[in-house]
Amino acid sequence: MNSVIEKEKKLNLALTKLKKLNLKNPDIKKNIQNLSYQKNQLEIEKQELEEKYKSLVNDYNNLSEKLDDFQNQEKIEKKKQAEFSEKIDELNQETDTLIDEIDKWQT
Repeated sequence: MNSVIEKEKKLNLALTKLKKLNLKNPDIKKNIQNLSYQKNQLEIEKQELEEKYKSLVNDYNNLSEKLDDFQNQEKIEKKKQAEFSEKIDELNQETDTLIDEIDKWQT
């Protein structure tokens, strides 16, 4: 019971202080306006940063796609080079076989 009475006294004291608070105080009004201005500026900066972030994400995605394309092209080129080397080796073997055949015919 005693704590309820103490809480009531504290609540009444807080209410009294709130009633005495002069919201027309020019310093408070100026501080509120200043805080409002700072809040607006921060919201603008946040919006700009979000737009820059989205732009960076888009750039990253585009560059990732280009990198994937280059890597795929590189794989294709390596495969073509390997096939080309195989064909050259086959032609060299056929040439060696033909030279051997020609040598047999000449002797």
